[in-house]
Amino acid sequence: MAGEDITIKTADGAMGGYLAKPASGRGPGLVVIQEIFGVNKVMRDLVDGFAARGYFALCPDLFWRIQPGVQLTDKTDAEWKQAFDLMNKFDAGKGIEDIQATIGTLRATDGCTGKVGAVGYCLGGQLAYLTATRTDIDAAVGYYGVNIQNLLGEAGNIKKPLMLHIAAKDEFTPPDAQKKIEDGLKDNPHVTPHVYPQMDHAFARVGGAHYDHANAELANGRTATFFRQHLS
Repeated sequence: MAGEDITIKTADGAMGGYLAKPASGRGPGLVVIQEIFGVNKVMRDLVDGFAARGYFALCPDLFWRIQPGVQLTDKTDAEWKQAFDLMNKFDAGKGIEDIQATIGTLRATDGCTGKVGAVGYCLGGQLAYLTATRTDIDAAVGYYGVNIQNLLGEAGNIKKPLMLHIAAKDEFTPPDAQKKIEDGLKDNPHVTPHVYPQMDHAFARVGGAHYDHANAELANGRTATFFRQHLS
């Protein structure tokens, strides 16, 4: 079932989002958190895929304060530059407030069970971590999140399950940063990290330069099991 563009009410105004619903009309909610390219085809395909697996999946347009409706690809240098410019202007604190508003929208959606998870990629992986530390999410998954090593002061706030997929050869998260993340989270029983040897950033982005089918399938399978366990 194809999704639709909707409006999400936030404290600062109306934010766009892409929502797809399960065919059954009932299921848990899932916030799908964008990469630096906006709510593009990659994110929309993910939303549709999660809806096909029984979730009310919603991807909020987190860049809406800077430039609403961004839909870039990872195919040209100009688009990469624009994406990094957007990321550098992005206020993560406001983004988390918007994710909390998205959680509330899902919980109020007819047919949603009230359980809501979050899954994010790249910038969204960092935001999935912050979603676990700052919101009332029921479970969160982050794929190759950036800059988590500088946000470990919030780790004590994680009270619900969090899974992190870490690319061992991530060009944006070097080994020393990965070690800090591992050390900073190892004593928290709510956190499950998975490291993927030889993988670079965005190994699960279909069509991306570093896409690796086998490791993407492994990570996505773990994510599916994790959400079945904690959102059903």
